[in-house]
Amino acid sequence: MIILMIHDWTYIFNNHQTAPDANLALEEYALRNLADRNYMMLYCNEASVVLGRNQNPLEEINLGFAYRNNIPVLRRISGGGTVFHHPGNLNFSFITDYKTDRLHNFRFFNEPVVQLLRQLGVPAEMNDRNDILADGRKISGSAQFSSRGRMISHGTLLFDAPLDQLDELLTVQNKDVHSRSHKSVRSRVANISGFLDQQMDISEFRTYLTEGLTGRSGLQDAWTPGEADNREVESLRRNRYTSWEWNYGRSPRFYIDRSEEISGYTVSMQLCAEKGSISETEFAVHDLKKNLNGETGQPEISRNQLQRTLAGISSLLVNKRYEPVTIMNTVQTCVSETLASTAQNPEKGRCASASQIARQISGLIYRLETDFTETPRQT
Repeated sequence: MIILMIHDWTYIFNNHQTAPDANLALEEYALRNLADRNYMMLYCNEASVVLGRNQNPLEEINLGFAYRNNIPVLRRISGGGTVFHHPGNLNFSFITDYKTDRLHNFRFFNEPVVQLLRQLGVPAEMNDRNDILADGRKISGSAQFSSRGRMISHGTLLFDAPLDQLDELLTVQNKDVHSRSHKSVRSRVANISGFLDQQMDISEFRTYLTEGLTGRSGLQDAWTPGEADNREVESLRRNRYTSWEWNYGRSPRFYIDRSEEISGYTVSMQLCAEKGSISETEFAVHDLKKNLNGETGQPEISRNQLQRTLAGISSLLVNKRYEPVTIMNTVQTCVSETLASTAQNPEKGRCASASQIARQISGLIYRLETDFTETPRQT
């Protein structure tokens, strides 16, 4: 093997950890605390989706698919676009001193990876967006971050990932969400394994890159976190990478303008959220929807009841997290209280109507194709 080193890298050993929040925490800890040399980390994560620092998950991810498949959503400290992590991907991190000729210079870090891929028969090359391509399809994306004289350049290599799952996960459903967040650029993707001249699993691929980049065999001279390091990493993992405030609440301010049929009426909504929490909502109830004969049906709830319910919901949602469970609980409370205050319907029918109307209103506020009673997993 031809050794292609841009630095004398010290390998960071993560004890074969695959939890995405733990590995993101270790990356950040190493960036902020290991300042004596150049470090490199190669690792695999469980299935997860990782946002760039300035992104909004509503504009990047099919959240219904993520919820249904128990795929956690996390946010990293660097910018750039959304990426899919999976045991079939290999993630790389390079940590060095900050220098002006290195920031935004992805080729400085990624070209040795490109050369090593070519030695395996992969027709790898970098494009003007700093992605690594093979036959015009994206196999790797990168991002950078700097802090206190140090910087990290990291990315994901698609080795043998389920591309159908990646495609569905990153196909956005909420087209009516608007913000100034950084938007990902969709690209055609491919797996590195499909280009290899020789059969290789991801463990062998990681060993190949480790030895090719460091010039050393195995984990020789690797840095392994001690007890004090692990305590700090765990604190960072718990307080940042498992927190709703960071992973969802860090989203830029966003707006939603949409309408939905609720109990026969057309209802429009305008909503604004800041730091992931609702700052303002406004509902308007329009005329009953007419059928093909130009007639209107008998609504389950009167227009006055619906307006009162929506006014109560609007008031209660202020400063609440923009998340399904919180919204559903708030909506159910208001709908039940409004219908219970009138004797217009029999008790049994009123309960059935309350459940149906609550689901319709919740779907208007947070359009997600999954059960609103489910809670997204935080690792």
